[in-house]
Amino acid sequence: MSDPRIPKNFFAPRVSRITVSASNAGAQRVRELQAAGRDIIGLTIGEPDFETPGNIKEAATAAMWREETKYTNVDGTPELKAAIRAKFKRENGLDYAPDQIMVGNGGKQVIYNAIMSTVSKGDEVITPAPYWVSYLDIPLLAEGTPVSVVCREEDGYKITPAALEAAITPKTKWFVLNSPCNPTGIVYSRAELKALAAVLLRHPQVWVLADDIYEHLVFDGIKFSSIAEVEPALYGRTLTVNGVAKTYAMTGWRIGYCGGPAELIATMKKVQSQSTTCASSISQAAAVQALNGPQDFVPKRAQAFQERRDRVLELLREAPGIECIRPQGAFYVFAKIAGMLGKRTPQGALLATEQDAVDYLLENGVAVVVGAAYGLSPYFRMSIASPIEELSEACHRMRRAAAALR
Repeated sequence: MSDPRIPKNFFAPRVSRITVSASNAGAQRVRELQAAGRDIIGLTIGEPDFETPGNIKEAATAAMWREETKYTNVDGTPELKAAIRAKFKRENGLDYAPDQIMVGNGGKQVIYNAIMSTVSKGDEVITPAPYWVSYLDIPLLAEGTPVSVVCREEDGYKITPAALEAAITPKTKWFVLNSPCNPTGIVYSRAELKALAAVLLRHPQVWVLADDIYEHLVFDGIKFSSIAEVEPALYGRTLTVNGVAKTYAMTGWRIGYCGGPAELIATMKKVQSQSTTCASSISQAAAVQALNGPQDFVPKRAQAFQERRDRVLELLREAPGIECIRPQGAFYVFAKIAGMLGKRTPQGALLATEQDAVDYLLENGVAVVVGAAYGLSPYFRMSIASPIEELSEACHRMRRAAAALR
């Protein structure tokens, strides 16, 4: 029942354009079911199960004892911005001045700042599908128009130069590129990025938002490349976004960052000054240590995710009606479930939609997220950022559930 004290038209119409994050909603549902005593394996949220490395936690503690507990500059502490500049130069071949760097409360806020700073009613933002859920909702909140370009299975779920060309209009303001991709785990090669860049160079009004948050989580010896480094001519209109959440298991520390044109960064800084002001001073001190400290554990963790991927693919290969895309990076498996639809459960219920199939898996003790949340159906996304024993049990449950369909 609605609250009669809230007047009609109290909420801004733009809020009705967006939805709650499907992965966050799924994670909350899992917690509720588990609290009620249900045996549920939750594979909905993209959060590494590894601990934040000890040297990073020690840096945070030391910062507190140094009384670094006050507001910082809106765009980040000088120490963290210096560490970010060094990281971009060292790992990505990108050279940014201090006024080209900004720190936010997670990569999501950085993206939010960029879109809110630039997108107006009627502006278009191109996003390849499948996509991370917020790539569409943030432009919608800005009253822009998200343009989802569905990437075909035969193209490896990657946007092609021809598809990108066809999607660009005079109203296009941004092209969002996420590699490795959430949810598919696909990684664009250097040659593929060069081909996309050739299209973008023909359309100087289109800026590039490169979300590189999973850059260190790549498999099978694949080399990561960032588009502004691959095509230097795009440097002046590319915002390269990253953060410490995935690589360093620091999701709750809420530190994202970016490098881009100084004028854009200054405008994003203005937006953030009226929302959160700055990121946590303690988290920023920890992020300095993350970026400057030992990196030897990073490839080891990527290897662990690769082993989990291999185990999940091996087990789900035997699940009738479930076909998995082979991830090249990140820590998700995106599975096609067309083969489950049209069948009936042992109780006689018809699985008519992907939501029916995902609900059926939940009944069998595994929580995943519907593919529609990522722009492609009928699929589901499962996170593999859990211990391999837990993932194996989840796959056994899904396999048994799929085999029981008639």
